[in-house]
Amino acid sequence: MVALRDMQGVAAPQSVRKLARQLGLNKYTVWRWRMVVFSIIGSSSTVSFSGIVEADETFQRESRKDSREWVRHFAYPKKVAPPPRPRWKDFTTNGLKMMRGLSKWQLPILTVADRSGARLFQRLPNRQRVTLERAMKPLVPSDAVLCSDGASGYKNVAAAGGHEHFVVGSKPGTRVASRCYHIQNVNSLHARYKEFIKPFCGPATKNLSGYIRWLEVRLAGVRPAGIVRIS
Repeated sequence: MVALRDMQGVAAPQSVRKLARQLGLNKYTVWRWRMVVFSIIGSSSTVSFSGIVEADETFQRESRKDSREWVRHFAYPKKVAPPPRPRWKDFTTNGLKMMRGLSKWQLPILTVADRSGARLFQRLPNRQRVTLERAMKPLVPSDAVLCSDGASGYKNVAAAGGHEHFVVGSKPGTRVASRCYHIQNVNSLHARYKEFIKPFCGPATKNLSGYIRWLEVRLAGVRPAGIVRIS
């Protein structure tokens, strides 16, 4: 129950180490319970959108925590090839040049919201246009108005579904179309995601969907008893 309370949104989320010190438990015990709770809350429940639907992506840096890839490479350099990218800390400690912009190591998280309060976070496997289209098509009802940036994936979804589509920008004067069409609700969700994920210092990519679902549970105000009943 303590693990569930940690996830319900009463207090700011904490890293495993900080929570273990607070509870007087071994960090591995806290970690195992966190993974149990991830398995209970599972994937996002079905969300229905209507009216004005806003969509955009935010990005999370790829992380290989707990993979031990570099440990095995350093131990057996002739047998184990180095991972495909340097460790993130090496860009600081070894003076390596950081990749600029949205490299392939930035993982997209699709965020969708409407004006009634429905919302969804969905980790996408890549930034390809077809991936975005495949994720968006079942989310936008036939009579909805779509608001997004100018990415071709959104344009194609709107064209294929016959949706009215408003494209907004990020610069002053372009953020609102026709006085009421914008993606500010989605931008607010992105800010809340960044605040939520910061204490974990980049969770392992293999567990990222669990953290995303954790945020959804916190935003929905689900109580521990409700989580158990859902399972």
